[in-house]
Amino acid sequence: LFSKYFNVFFSFLHRTHVVISLILLISLNLFSQESSETNSPATNAKTGWTFGLVPVVSYNSDLGFQYGGLVNFYNYGDGSSFPKYKHSIYAEVSRYTKGSGIYRLFYDSEFLIPKIRLTADLSYLPDQALDFYGFNGYDAVYNPNFQNESSTEYITRMYYKHQRDILRLKLDFQGATGAKNLRWVAGYELMDMQIGSVPIDKLNKGKDPEDMLPNVPNLFDNYVNWGIINQNEKDGGWHNSIKLGTVYDTRDNEACPMKGIWSELVIFNSFSKNFTFGKIALTHRQYFTIIPNDFSFAYRLAYQANVYGKSPFYMLPYMVYSYMPSSSIDGLGGSKTIRGLIRNRVVGDGVVYGNLEFRYKFVRFKFIKQNWYIALNPFLDAGMVVQKTKIDKTGIPNIVDQSLFFKDNAESVHLTYGCGLHIALNENFVIAADIGLPVKKEDGKMGIYIGMNWLF
Repeated sequence: LFSKYFNVFFSFLHRTHVVISLILLISLNLFSQESSETNSPATNAKTGWTFGLVPVVSYNSDLGFQYGGLVNFYNYGDGSSFPKYKHSIYAEVSRYTKGSGIYRLFYDSEFLIPKIRLTADLSYLPDQALDFYGFNGYDAVYNPNFQNESSTEYITRMYYKHQRDILRLKLDFQGATGAKNLRWVAGYELMDMQIGSVPIDKLNKGKDPEDMLPNVPNLFDNYVNWGIINQNEKDGGWHNSIKLGTVYDTRDNEACPMKGIWSELVIFNSFSKNFTFGKIALTHRQYFTIIPNDFSFAYRLAYQANVYGKSPFYMLPYMVYSYMPSSSIDGLGGSKTIRGLIRNRVVGDGVVYGNLEFRYKFVRFKFIKQNWYIALNPFLDAGMVVQKTKIDKTGIPNIVDQSLFFKDNAESVHLTYGCGLHIALNENFVIAADIGLPVKKEDGKMGIYIGMNWLF
């Protein structure tokens, strides 16, 4: 099994070496006045402004070509706090030719407001084909043949999809409590989440007849027709959300810690026209040095659950943290939670999950007057639903074979494993390429992710 995995992984590296080379060539340095290194050869500290720029190019037969780019600006001031930056500004514009995309502006600083860390996020995140597999993990049957055109069970390639467009403004604050390494957390979020069926006519535009998607009900449409997803939640809506909590943080370096603890407790409260609910989120992360500067072990354990009210179905996958540097808010599965598990495979009122990984920075070098390292990170991820979402099946017609869609008490641990390659510029701008494989076929086949930053 592991031999098979590593053959796949190194084949992936071979196929993506052109992309990695392009990243190295396009990551640039920008000087506000005169960006330079400090006089300390031990630290190679940077001063002034630097930035990394990465193109975004991919293709999906149903969504079209993805194109665009992202840029991250860092200001290190006089370099005395390096590798900790004073200001970070991240911007991404990427889209698919048929409508999906990411439009995001993110700011992070502990210096704009004295003694207060501010992170601000303004995003528009249209997605015409968001993954949807039902609720409660293995209790929801996943049949890949429903999406396989060569199978006699084929229904549509979009069977486990629905549309979701998000417009979001987030403001998160952190400040000292007076206790060592303990900070308070507060945040506000205004979000409009618009939900609907997959826009089949739009996706079929320009396709040859044999490539067109059939206009038939998929799993989301069935859940709506059967009353499992209620009328007052099927279209989404506006949400005002407030969170409060505490963070205990002893990390030696935020971008890629070698030692320390990062733990948090967050209470999330959300209000909309039809729903009021609250979540609790506990996340513990810890880092251990094995070889100073180069080799470490890190793990994350997390628990999230509803504590009052009823969450609409589209907010069940919403992951709560003290702050989230990624645009993703989706549930268990995918690049930010359980790598190798299909996105949103594990959705319920309450979930637990964990990540274990080694991080080996096996190469350090200087290129275009910048400091770089390359690292490998073999990992093991797991998670499951521990607080199940109640499902009303009384609206399902008698002619429907429910065993094709539901199992009783089938939920158990979802387990994946894999490895990644990380390339870092000046310790903070990190390009991440991860590949993960699920242990069980009910969780998909393989996940390949190219993005930004370490997972935690």
